[in-house]
Amino acid sequence: MEHAKVLYLSRKAVEEINLPMNAVISILEQVFKEKGAEKVEMPPKPGIHTRPDAFIHAMPAYIPSLEAAGMKWVSGYPENQRKGLPYISGLLVLNNPETGVPIAIMDCTWITAKRTGAATAVAAKYLARKDSSTVGIVACGVQGRSNLEALCCLFGIKKVKAYDIYPEIAEFFAREMGEKLQLEIEPVQELSEAVKNLDIVVTSGPIVKNPQPAIEVGWLSRGAFACPLDFDSYWQGEAFREADKLATDDLAQMNYYRQEGYFQETPEPYADLGEIAAGKKPGRQSDDERTISINLGLALEDMATAILIYREAIERGIGLELPL
Repeated sequence: MEHAKVLYLSRKAVEEINLPMNAVISILEQVFKEKGAEKVEMPPKPGIHTRPDAFIHAMPAYIPSLEAAGMKWVSGYPENQRKGLPYISGLLVLNNPETGVPIAIMDCTWITAKRTGAATAVAAKYLARKDSSTVGIVACGVQGRSNLEALCCLFGIKKVKAYDIYPEIAEFFAREMGEKLQLEIEPVQELSEAVKNLDIVVTSGPIVKNPQPAIEVGWLSRGAFACPLDFDSYWQGEAFREADKLATDDLAQMNYYRQEGYFQETPEPYADLGEIAAGKKPGRQSDDERTISINLGLALEDMATAILIYREAIERGIGLELPL
């Protein structure tokens, strides 16, 4: 151990590696299939809560096929935005699966953003209509950006409607992402405009334990797919119950949160994404189904992305080696 070293990758270093979104989507789809085949290990994430509606979570996972083992220690603090700090921050540690020795420590901000968008794209691949071309983005922050980028990798997106509780943020999002993705993005003033009559809807506001959800029954169109990333913060229970198929990315994790007081008005999902990707449960079966996948965010996604970043960093000589 006296000569053991760990590779440190700062946020700047992780961003410099800049894995393509298509690569993240591809590896996540593989991992979801392995999850469905029960070939991975991932306990529900425990957490501590130092402020109302804030969290610090421990997220461990092991993916044998990728030789990826580790844990993300990640926080989400809604009030940080008022302080000029990111809502999400944290570190990720990779371990050698043979010895358990840490091999890398890296910032998890970029990873969390990209893998969340990629997981939405995987869910949409199985649950959205193949010809989906319109998207509603509710909350125009980091996740709004990464989710739209990921969806554009798999679908021929032609029009986007963007809503944020701060209209100027939606307007900036429309300009920035419209130019980046060469899309027509319309900032809208009313939440309903970013949900109704659209093929895909993504909500990514802050997660709160006692929400006052505003998305009502009947807003999500027949044939549409929705991916709430903010638990039940935006969606009323009746709106969830209206879905022909309600899925989640992990049943055990949703049950854990339900016991913690979340999802009190949310019906039980029929499947998780692993079961769907592995072919154990059906995805979309007709064009007029309303489908929803409540994606909670999985450590498997983080480890799958992090191991690719680590290997790329080694190959390109990026990062700082530190003694253990």
